Amino acid sequence: MEFEAVIGLEVHAQLLTDSKAFCSCTTKFGSEPNSNTCPICQGMPGSLPVLNRKALEYTVLMSLACNCRINEISRFARKNYYYPDLPKNYQISQYELPVAEHGWIEIDTSSGPRRIGITRIHMEEDAGKLIHDERKPFSYVDLNRTGVPLIEIVSEPEIRTPEEAASYLRAVHSILVYLGICDGNMEEGSFRCDANVSIRPNGQRELGTKTELKNMNSFKNVQKGLHYEIERHGEVLGAGGKIVQETRLFDPSTGATVSMRSKEQAHDYRYFPDPDLLPLRVEPELIEKMRGSLPELPREKKERFVRDFGIPEYDAGVLTSERSLAQYFEDTVAIFPNPKSVSNWMMTEFMRALKGQDAGVVSAPVDPENLGQLLKMIEDGIISGKIGKTVFEEMWSSGRGADQIVKEKGLVQVSDVSELTDIIRTILDENPNQVARYLGGKNQLLAFFVGQTMKATRGKANPQLVNEILLVELEKFRN
Repeated sequence: MEFEAVIGLEVHAQLLTDSKAFCSCTTKFGSEPNSNTCPICQGMPGSLPVLNRKALEYTVLMSLACNCRINEISRFARKNYYYPDLPKNYQISQYELPVAEHGWIEIDTSSGPRRIGITRIHMEEDAGKLIHDERKPFSYVDLNRTGVPLIEIVSEPEIRTPEEAASYLRAVHSILVYLGICDGNMEEGSFRCDANVSIRPNGQRELGTKTELKNMNSFKNVQKGLHYEIERHGEVLGAGGKIVQETRLFDPSTGATVSMRSKEQAHDYRYFPDPDLLPLRVEPELIEKMRGSLPELPREKKERFVRDFGIPEYDAGVLTSERSLAQYFEDTVAIFPNPKSVSNWMMTEFMRALKGQDAGVVSAPVDPENLGQLLKMIEDGIISGKIGKTVFEEMWSSGRGADQIVKEKGLVQVSDVSELTDIIRTILDENPNQVARYLGGKNQLLAFFVGQTMKATRGKANPQLVNEILLVELEKFRN
C-alpha cells in the first residue's frame, strides 16, 4: 500500500526584546545562571505580570508578514503542567483566542511554489533550562530563560515531505530574521521546531495517528528526523501494528527517534484564562503602524533580483536568504553595475570566504566598495580573473584595498601586444613537437600554450589577448 505523509510544524521563535514578556528582567543570553530573575518570572505569590508592548508589536509584525488575520481581541491562558524548570507550574500562553490566525506563506518545492497555511500565531513565555551533570546524577535549574517572550507559529498539516518541511522552516526563519524580531540562532534555542507527523494511504482524507518530534536543532536534522519517522510509521503499519500517539526525541548521533513520553492532549494542560492578565485588544492603529514598517520580504526581494538584475533564480534565492547578504549585493552593484559578475563572485569566492569565518556579512573584511573596486580592475583588464582571486584572498586576510595590493605585489596584467608576442614566439620555438601536433589537428594543445604563457608571465598575461596572439602566431607555422 502506498502512503503519504502529513506533516505540521510548530515553530517557537524568541523575540529580540531587551526585557522579558511580563517583567523587566533582561533577556541577555549567557549570563550567570539565575541572575536574570525577579519575583514575577520566578512565580512568587502576589507578583503580577505586565505585558511587554514591544513583544506584542513584533508578534503583529510577523502575523502580517505571514498574511494572517489579526484578532481584535485575544486572551492569555495558563498552560498547566509540572516540570522543574517551570517555577509557576504553569506557562503563560494563548489557547482559544490567539493574536492571529488563518495565514499562509509560499515555499519552493521540487514541483514549484506552494502555499502552506498558517493555523495560528500566538504569544507565550519560555520555560527555564535544565542542565544535566555528566559526572553526577544531578540536574541544575537555570531560570534566566524563564519568561523570555516567544511566538509560536503553527502550520496547517499541509506539508507532505521532509524536504518541504525544511523549505517551510527556512522560509519562516528568513522572514523572522528579515523583520529583525528574532536572531534565528538554533544552537542557542532562539529558533526551535517541533514536528507532528503521520501517514495515511494515498487518497484517504482521514488523518493517521501522529507522533510529535522534538530535539531537532537544524534544518538538516528536521529532514533526517522526519525521514526516519515516516519510514518507521510505514514499517509499523506494514507489519499490521498500530502507531502510538507519543512524543519522540530525535538523536542526531544515530539518526533515529526514541520514545520520550505519551503525547499530551489539550485537556491535559487544563487551559483557562489567566486571571492576572486582562483580555488583549490590538488597536487598528498598531496594526497599521506595523504594516507600514514591513520591509521587503525575502520572497519579494528574490523575485525582484531575478527580474531587475537578471541573475539565476537559485543565485537570487541564496543572496536573499539573509537581509545583510542581499544588502551587500545591492551595495556592490551600485558601485560596479554588472549584477551577473557581482553575483558570480559572491556565490563563489565571497561565500567560500564567509563560510570560513564565524562573523556574519556585516563583519566581512571586504566591504562592497572594495569588492566593486576589484571587479572593476578585472573588467578594465588591469588584472586577470585568476589574479583577482589571489587579490581577493589577500584583501580578506588583510583588510586592504585591491589597488594597494596590486601595486605592492606588482600584479598589473600584461596587456602589451609586442611584449606578449615576443614571449609567445619564444614558447612556440621551444616546443616544435607540440606545434606540429596542434597543426595536425590536436586543437586542445592551445590550452598548453596558454598555460606556458601564463607561467612565463607569472599569471599576469591578459588571457584574451594571449589566445588571440597564439592563434595568429600558430597560423604562421602553416606557411
